[in-house]
Amino acid sequence: MSSGVTPAAECLQRFEQLKMSKTLKYILFKLNDTRTEIVVDKTSESSNYEEFLDHLPADGCKWAVYDFHYTLEDGSQRNKLCFFSWSPDNAPIRAKMVHASSKDALRRSLQGISVEIQGTDPTEVAYETVLDKVKRFIR
Repeated sequence: MSSGVTPAAECLQRFEQLKMSKTLKYILFKLNDTRTEIVVDKTSESSNYEEFLDHLPADGCKWAVYDFHYTLEDGSQRNKLCFFSWSPDNAPIRAKMVHASSKDALRRSLQGISVEIQGTDPTEVAYETVLDKVKRFIR
């Protein structure tokens, strides 16, 4: 079921910037204060994964796209664009419902995502957990 919430034009613009950029590493998205539109909350050039995780609130919902870089056993460097849907157990029920029903509007507008990560607690978005999921998509 869709909430009727749509992504702001800036969401797609920033996503395209992330795809083409060598510097932009992640984008955080949120609902605006009136819960009528998905907006860009933060962008960062930091590739520090722990810093990225620090921006996922313990009691609030967010979406994110992270340019996940990793190294294969043979030493080759790879990256995958990962879409995160963060909806922690501590978030208010109404916020989680609107978040879940609005996710597809954002996700469908972002072409080029390789992996989707659903997180409700820190273990589901931990580096090793995401790395295991990303490695399943190696072609």
